[in-house]
Amino acid sequence: MVSTISSMRLFRIGLLAQSLLYVASGINHFWHKGFYLRIMPDHYSDPEALVRLSGAAEILGGLGLLAPSTRRVSAAGIVLMLVVFLDVHQFMLRHPERFPEVPAWVLWARIPLQLVLIAWAWRYTHDRGTTFRGRNAGRDT
Repeated sequence: MVSTISSMRLFRIGLLAQSLLYVASGINHFWHKGFYLRIMPDHYSDPEALVRLSGAAEILGGLGLLAPSTRRVSAAGIVLMLVVFLDVHQFMLRHPERFPEVPAWVLWARIPLQLVLIAWAWRYTHDRGTTFRGRNAGRDT
């Protein structure tokens, strides 16, 4: 019973943390649009629209995580978005001279961090917060 309560609490804390991360990150796309425009790969045809779209997607995805009815779709959208963002990270790795203010180790660390974020979001695609092993299986949180 105690481990089930701890698991539920950890699940909810992680969900709230992830939601806040994406909402704040999405807002940041609008506050610091210039930074995001600068890191967009050259092969994107409308970087400004993509910065706005990705910012809105992060905000909506983060908010969608909070509602059990939209959690799975939102988490799947976040996973997809993070996979697409890998293109930006590898672009920055291939062109570090464009980002002299960013240490090389940060550029490299972003790849494994992105994979952790993908796994974290993936957690909510298959479990709506409802399958805590034991008596709580099948209940919404």
